[in-house]
Amino acid sequence: MNTIALELVPPDLDGGEQKAVAEGRKIAELSRSSGLAGRIRHVMIPGIIQEDGDRPVDFRPKMDTIDFWRAIQPELDGMRALCTQVTAFHDEQKLGERLQDLRKADMDGIAFVGVPRNMTDGEGPGVAPTDALTKYQDVVPHRGSILIPTREGEQGRFGFKCERGATYGMTQLLYSDAIVEFLREFAKTTPHRPEILLSFGFVPGVESKKKLIQWLIQDPGNESVAKEQEFVARTAELGFEQRKQAVVDLYKRVIDGVHGLGFPLSVHLEAPYGYNEPAFETFAAMLEHWAPSPA
Repeated sequence: MNTIALELVPPDLDGGEQKAVAEGRKIAELSRSSGLAGRIRHVMIPGIIQEDGDRPVDFRPKMDTIDFWRAIQPELDGMRALCTQVTAFHDEQKLGERLQDLRKADMDGIAFVGVPRNMTDGEGPGVAPTDALTKYQDVVPHRGSILIPTREGEQGRFGFKCERGATYGMTQLLYSDAIVEFLREFAKTTPHRPEILLSFGFVPGVESKKKLIQWLIQDPGNESVAKEQEFVARTAELGFEQRKQAVVDLYKRVIDGVHGLGFPLSVHLEAPYGYNEPAFETFAAMLEHWAPSPA
């Protein structure tokens, strides 16, 4: 895909379409003012489901992925779309119909996601993501899976997903350069070279109070994740210029480390608290160092 993708979370159902159009217009204006107009080639729309009750920001029912995309697409001047689809709550027929609908809505790539973390792998009445990667190869040409380089056993897990048919991996938010060693080892030990969407998130000052990013990347007992959480906490306490530089420096370490390992690379950008000028200024500074070339 060789793309820069911007994550856009569907708004709450209450007033959703009006909010969606406003969000699309806001993103278009921020792209123009930051010099990123025409460079962000995809939006990435996650299929949001209810998770743990301790989420730092309240969860309300969200607008459907397809409805959201159709509402914002006219505002985004030629951008295409990617999405995530939870598979564990749809049987094979319903999931197949859902994927057909997503493709008809011009979703270029679909990452298959499993159960929320308050459930265990294999729970849910539907199709496991690894099975979906194989079953729907004729429906979805770009089939993604989530890649968490700090998770125990992820080398084998990701390798198995590639064997089952994953064509790309979308990383969890990266707040360390752990992905560099992960991909270096993966390249040494497997023949798989899926495209990697490297995910980076803006860290606003409000994170010091809300701790949403801390919650998103949590993995209790995992020392590597604890170090990433420490990075987020330190960064959130800084002034804007220092916060921007900290994220840009991390981006440079990751990009320089993974370049040349043989994996096609794309960039996935997030602002978990919402988009504003500082977030886009930070993204623009990151992409000055390196950006994927259009396919």
